[in-house]
Amino acid sequence: MDNKKPTLDKILWLDLEMTGLIPETDVIIEAAAIITNEQMEELANYHSVVKQNKNHLEKMDKWNQKCHRQSGLYDLIPKGKDLFLVEEDLLSLVTKHFGEKDHIVILAGNCIFQDRNFIRKYMPRLDKKLFYRMLDVTAWKLILERQGFIFEKANKHRALEDTRESIREMRFYLNNVDFKKSSLSANATEEMSKS
Repeated sequence: MDNKKPTLDKILWLDLEMTGLIPETDVIIEAAAIITNEQMEELANYHSVVKQNKNHLEKMDKWNQKCHRQSGLYDLIPKGKDLFLVEEDLLSLVTKHFGEKDHIVILAGNCIFQDRNFIRKYMPRLDKKLFYRMLDVTAWKLILERQGFIFEKANKHRALEDTRESIREMRFYLNNVDFKKSSLSANATEEMSKS
């Protein structure tokens, strides 16, 4: 691993739409990424529908069939871009904003470990650029919803919209929680872990 440590000066926000949640059998059908600065202001973005074989689409379960048809994504997949080219585009975006070194990019999003699993399998060159630590907005959600901080999500299930929503959600938590006065003390956190 490179000695250079990543910072939050820039963050790579990412969302993938997939045919399911199992990387061994499911595939990526849409990808979006947004680069932000440390104030979470958008600096650049990328979006592409990913072309996949019809058999992958036919194997989707009922929930995914309904979700991706209702969102309009399903009909776009046959005209999408090859995954190799999508990875190339994302690598170009990352290189432009983070440089050439490996393992220096902080990946962020909702349930971002799930996207990372698919990146690891289907976009290994991109995975090599990513640091092992990630900014998972869902972790904040799990804690702060218990404290009454509710962020209403649109749940459009389109990659670029969902990526922007993750950024808005993170801003919501940061802007509304007074960390100096927060009840999220060590004792409160310990009590929550017992429930």
